[in-house]
Amino acid sequence: MSVEAIAQAQLDAYNAQDLDAYCAFYTDDVVIADVGGAVSTEGNAALRERYAGAFAKFPKNRADLKNRIVLGNTVIDHEYVDRGDGVTPPFEVAAIYTFRGDKIARVDFAK
Repeated sequence: MSVEAIAQAQLDAYNAQDLDAYCAFYTDDVVIADVGGAVSTEGNAALRERYAGAFAKFPKNRADLKNRIVLGNTVIDHEYVDRGDGVTPPFEVAAIYTFRGDKIARVDFAK
C-alpha cells in the first residue's frame, strides 16, 4: 500500500470514528506535535486515548480533504474539519504525516 493510500485509509477511519482501525495506521512510538512547537502526544496508547476522547466528545466530527501532496515518505493533507456540534466553528488544518515503512511515525499540525 502506498503512503498516499495509507493516508487516505487513516482519514477514512478517522471519519468513521473507527478507533482500532485508525490507531493501526500509526507506529507504537508515534509523535504528534504542532509544526515547530510542542509535542502533544507520544506513543500509540496516548494516541488512542486522545482520539477516544475526541470521538466521544464530537460524534459527528468530520475532516474533508481539500488537497494532498505526496513527497517521498511524507504526505501533507490540507483538511477542513467540522466538529458537527453546531457550536465549535469549523477550521482548517495542514497535517504533515511522516512515514516509517507502512505506518505513520509522526504528525505535525499547522493550524
